[in-house]
Amino acid sequence: MQIILEHPRPSGASVQTSDMPLIPLRVEGLSFAAGGRELLRDISFCLNTSLPTFLLGHNGAGKSLLLRLLHGLVEPASGTISWGGLPVSRAARHQAMVFQRPVMLRRPVLDNLVYALAMRRVPRGQRRGLAMAALEEGGLAHLAGRQARVLSGGEQQLVALAQARALRPLVLFLDEPTASLDPAHSAAVERAVASVVASGIKVIMASHDLAQARRLAHDVLFMADGRLVESGPADVFLAEPRSELGRRFLAGDLTA
Repeated sequence: MQIILEHPRPSGASVQTSDMPLIPLRVEGLSFAAGGRELLRDISFCLNTSLPTFLLGHNGAGKSLLLRLLHGLVEPASGTISWGGLPVSRAARHQAMVFQRPVMLRRPVLDNLVYALAMRRVPRGQRRGLAMAALEEGGLAHLAGRQARVLSGGEQQLVALAQARALRPLVLFLDEPTASLDPAHSAAVERAVASVVASGIKVIMASHDLAQARRLAHDVLFMADGRLVESGPADVFLAEPRSELGRRFLAGDLTA
């Protein structure tokens, strides 16, 4: 069964699906195995919306692994992924990813962003200006000269988001970006994500935080034990999931 997500845009939303050349995202029969274990099984869906999609599920459900597959960081055992008709290998250059624990180089914050732009082969003369503009957009200009590795976890995550945004991706993957943060930095990251969404970037975010999904998600893909169990508009799933596993997840009774 292929699940198609194509829901009406919430009133007031300004992002235009037609401006997203990597949409639709089509996934068909996706599976992944490692160490003799099947970790993802026969996942199929189609995303036709440029608004935020959340991957929800318990720890170990396969959310982070699915993100890595969608971004081309690992190869599936079987199945196909296409972004607006493009294979992952061609779409990845138009994407960026922020991990739960961001990797910071042993250099100032600004130079971390400059390095990321260099890896994307942005012309040398443009790199520092683009990097500084991204920090200013995120309200982080005061951190430009600080050593990135001595920042707090919350500050590092905000820098990682600014770095991803500097790359001007069409799609941004977020893997539990607030999982280990205090409430103040979690709120700051959510504001940064909302700003990314408002800029027209498609966000696909793994989370098990239901309150966060209520605030940010437009669509939900609910996973359990390596399977896609159900999907649909976030407000519908969070109010009345169709599956027993979904109901147990919302009740806090579903664990790895």
